[in-house]
Amino acid sequence: MDAAADHADHADHADLSEALDVVERYLLGDAPTLTRAEVCEQAGVPLEVAEELWRRLGFPHQADDAVAFTPADVRALEYTRDLMELGVLSAEHQAALVRTWGRSYARLAEWQTRLLTDVALQSPDPARQVADLASEVLPRVEALQSYVWRRHLASAGNRLLAGDSAGSDTAPMAVVFVDIVGFTSRSKELDEAGLVRWVEYFEDECSGLVVDHGGRVIKNIGDEVLFVIDHAEAAADVALTMTARGSDADDDFPAVRAGLAYGDVVLRLGDVFGPTVNIASRLTSLARPGSVLVDRGAHDELTDDPDDHDDHDDHEHGDFAFRRMRRTSVKGYARLQAWVLRRAGS
Repeated sequence: MDAAADHADHADHADLSEALDVVERYLLGDAPTLTRAEVCEQAGVPLEVAEELWRRLGFPHQADDAVAFTPADVRALEYTRDLMELGVLSAEHQAALVRTWGRSYARLAEWQTRLLTDVALQSPDPARQVADLASEVLPRVEALQSYVWRRHLASAGNRLLAGDSAGSDTAPMAVVFVDIVGFTSRSKELDEAGLVRWVEYFEDECSGLVVDHGGRVIKNIGDEVLFVIDHAEAAADVALTMTARGSDADDDFPAVRAGLAYGDVVLRLGDVFGPTVNIASRLTSLARPGSVLVDRGAHDELTDDPDDHDDHDDHEHGDFAFRRMRRTSVKGYARLQAWVLRRAGS
């Protein structure tokens, strides 16, 4: 009985391996027929340049005699050479841009592979299902990825041209960190699937609120989300909405705290850097559960009165109320001034 089961298991693995070979040929366009030296020779790119490119993209290292490449790899190297000659992949930006490509697509591919594998394993014939998915699903996924990329490219271009910082890597904006309160204890109460659903719900709800207010989610870091919005008022509204939802016992949104800072931000490859980002992070660590802390830059932007911030401990301006906190020293910032932000009249 065990021998028969082992034989069936080996047969299943053989079938699945054959199906995966079919998928690989579909994805790469051809069966591998070239070594890395042959690819470089056909593309007219030095081997050391190609190796550095593949390493930054995160591709696995191939031995000199490994037949692991296809004509698609030749075309990719030719395109890379063209972009370098056009100055798009300059020496200054090449490494960071290529690494970002590699990391982004590796994460996307990992998630998509897991998704398709789960679907295939639910079929009575996983090997056949893998092959069917390759021909039916992947072309649509590829087309959607191109569509999403083009739409984001158009949006990014419009933001850049509409702003006052066109051509600059620095722009004034509001930066917000939102952190789940009690994440560690809650994660211990959930099984793996439940934890994934809970975090995905949090990320989805945050993303919807941010996008609805004209902002962009920069990254999700486990139990924390980082987003930016051009206008401090919109950022404050999002942060206060999130903390209010987290304090509502009838809302599934988790309890959170937030830190909001406003000022110049360095924009690089879809990420944000600089003192404004650091201050927003520090404020989040200081905030009590269910509260939003803002820095001097955000306070002045929200009150439109930079000379008034030291005159009153508690005051309202427009839709917002402020309570000045005692100055606090945090890592990198001595005597950081912060205000607790609330809705006016609350």
